[in-house]
Amino acid sequence: MPINLAQIPQDSSLEDILFKEGYLSSDQLSAIKLESINSGQPVEKILLQYNLVPIDKITQAKAWTLNVPYIKLEGKAIAADILNLVPEAAARRYRIIPFEKKGDELWVAMADPLDIQISQFIEKRAGLRVKPFLAQAEDILKAISDQYAQNLTSEVTSALKEVAAVKPAEEGQAGPEILREAPVSNIIDQLLEYAIKSRASDIHIEPQEDRTRVRYRIDGILQEKILLPKGVHDALVSRIKILSVLKIDEKRLPQDGRFTFTFRQNIVDLRISTVPTIFGEKVVMRLLPKSVGAPSFLELGFRGSSLKILESQLSRPHGIILICGPTGSGKTTTLYSILTKISTTKVNIVTIEDPVEYQIPGVNQVQVNTQVGLTFASALRSFLRQDPNIIMVGEVRDTETADLAIQAALTGHQVFSTVHTNSAAGAPPRLLDMGVEPFLLTSALNAVVGQRVVRKICPNCKVEFRAPAEVIENIKSVLGKFLPVSAYASLRLFKGKGCSYCANTGYLGRIGIFEVFPISEQIAKLILEHASSGAIEQLAITSGMVTMKQDGYLKVLEGITTMEEVLRVAQD
Repeated sequence: MPINLAQIPQDSSLEDILFKEGYLSSDQLSAIKLESINSGQPVEKILLQYNLVPIDKITQAKAWTLNVPYIKLEGKAIAADILNLVPEAAARRYRIIPFEKKGDELWVAMADPLDIQISQFIEKRAGLRVKPFLAQAEDILKAISDQYAQNLTSEVTSALKEVAAVKPAEEGQAGPEILREAPVSNIIDQLLEYAIKSRASDIHIEPQEDRTRVRYRIDGILQEKILLPKGVHDALVSRIKILSVLKIDEKRLPQDGRFTFTFRQNIVDLRISTVPTIFGEKVVMRLLPKSVGAPSFLELGFRGSSLKILESQLSRPHGIILICGPTGSGKTTTLYSILTKISTTKVNIVTIEDPVEYQIPGVNQVQVNTQVGLTFASALRSFLRQDPNIIMVGEVRDTETADLAIQAALTGHQVFSTVHTNSAAGAPPRLLDMGVEPFLLTSALNAVVGQRVVRKICPNCKVEFRAPAEVIENIKSVLGKFLPVSAYASLRLFKGKGCSYCANTGYLGRIGIFEVFPISEQIAKLILEHASSGAIEQLAITSGMVTMKQDGYLKVLEGITTMEEVLRVAQD
């Protein structure tokens, strides 16, 4: 929480502010003042030396004593034209970074906001009055690494200078040929190249009242990376529409398209979606790398009993296996891994997907096309005349699809599909709500998998730390009998400090956490009785199921992820 400085006199000392806010006891306050007098060291240095107060609280209190605003830069995107006002070398040397422009003022985060020479240097270079803000030196250096080192800002800025000479309205009148040649295509290339380098799954280009914001979804989390002038937005959208073979002049309706982009050895399919907003058209680009194969079960994160149950169920010649979770929980990736594992020349595998995200060798993949009547249900009917052994249905969305999938399973086919539920135990009640007969469901359903994805700790900046007592107790109570014997004596937890390798996030890559249970006689009985998902889950746990939260905690103890990540996606 930020320090509440409104009631504190402006002439208060640093140590007095921290004492009044409860960060120092009276004994600590006296000891610090005494040591400062005896040693001649400033109070700030003593506080940092003994690690008595969090550094951000010290910096915030210091800003009050200096009568300058405090700024926290973490997660803040800085517009390319503003960042370009101060060279990276100067920013690093003097530990400064410009972050906002208001009228004729340039707002600059500084480690030493009282340094008049630095302010004069920036004013002379930028032609604007400097308004200094105090920020932690480490925070400034991280922001410099995050913003300048992207190799995104400089390229985009140089392209913007060329674009500035061409007004968007004129560009639209000039037709597609000008757009292909215009520097705006360089901006698109830079945005896509950075997405590939940073392993992003999506790019969001969002018009706002005065700017265009570009965000990247990296390891499942949206990160604001660059802000562009509003004047270039229409040209960007038009260029993307040309590449995706969409209607440039249609701005009132949503449109969907595709195109392929190549960067070095990477060939990426891009799914494009545009929607009209009050400030202009928003574009989302989903990146689907062609060269990426489906991960193995171990790479996905299956372990122990969950892995054994899934592998044993895959050996059964017929029946349904359902993968459950919300949007973005990796269900499709799990399905692709399953199909890759069981695909051989001896079986005929057919899939119906919306859309086909990755191509699997040896598998007959069909894409939904509602405009011509090709739906999940109509495709399923046709599949049964294609002599299939294995059928994959991208998602069970309605009663007709659910009934057809169950009929296929009961007539000797292996069927795999997904359902949007929060837990594995929620799948049977969801299908019953769709109108599926309970006795048919219990006959056809083999197993249910629930899953989420969590970010993995960056191996380059991974450090061990001592967990608080309440965290240790929480881990022990959640894991119970699943707590490894080796962890009884001491629980070792890890986190990522943040480095250039992981863009200072402390995380790199993702892994799944799972819960898997087979449909036993007892669970089948509950389904026939229309029992709630809670009752089914309780019986599955009693029968030995490891829950998603428990699986996540086990991965925390392995040093793969953090408690924060597990609780972010799997908190009850």
